[in-house]
Amino acid sequence: MKDNLQRILLDQISLPAELIRNYTSLSINETQLSIILQIFIAQRNGDLLPTPEEIAKQLTISSHECSELLRQLIQRNLLRIEEQQDNHMITESYSLDPLWEQLYRKKEEKTDASAQKIGEVFKKFEQEFGRILSPFEIDMINNWLDEDRYDLELIYAALREAVLMGKLNFKYIDRILIEWKKKGIKSVQQAQESSKAFRQHQPAGRVNRQEDNRYDKSLYYNWLEE
Repeated sequence: MKDNLQRILLDQISLPAELIRNYTSLSINETQLSIILQIFIAQRNGDLLPTPEEIAKQLTISSHECSELLRQLIQRNLLRIEEQQDNHMITESYSLDPLWEQLYRKKEEKTDASAQKIGEVFKKFEQEFGRILSPFEIDMINNWLDEDRYDLELIYAALREAVLMGKLNFKYIDRILIEWKKKGIKSVQQAQESSKAFRQHQPAGRVNRQEDNRYDKSLYYNWLEE
């Protein structure tokens, strides 16, 4: 039993989890990922340049298909062949460095883009409120994004509802988002349809009066008085 356990432990490989989670961000499919993993394993065992035939034996593709997919990976700068010279002997090996560089650069770009969008949320709220947000209000926005996972556009829609209702406070905006979540509303379009459905149930005379003023606050649901 101990020997079996030891063999299992020795047979483990360490791979960046980022590759498994986000390989599709590099526009590679599962077969190409499998080829990359086979190269990784072969190099760990001392074979720095496994042939297409050797790789294909571990997969369910032909050596010809494997050669074509390797060529695609090289063309897209996800894999390259490097030369090393040692004692006047030239050897070649696959390098996965381009893959790691692209994978983590995309992750950093995504993180930067997310940070920029979050910064824009705070600016939008400060513009509408006409003042700097308090630490409590900043925390509430962060909770909407990180814990409640509200879509940015849905948060903007809730802010717009509050502005048009003349109830510019975070409690009111939070109530709007909570009610939308209860109703399964996850997009701006769904929120608009919900508001439209509410207006259609208003008395005819009231609706006609509202048509004269596109910014009539009675067009919007009073979420705190539900």
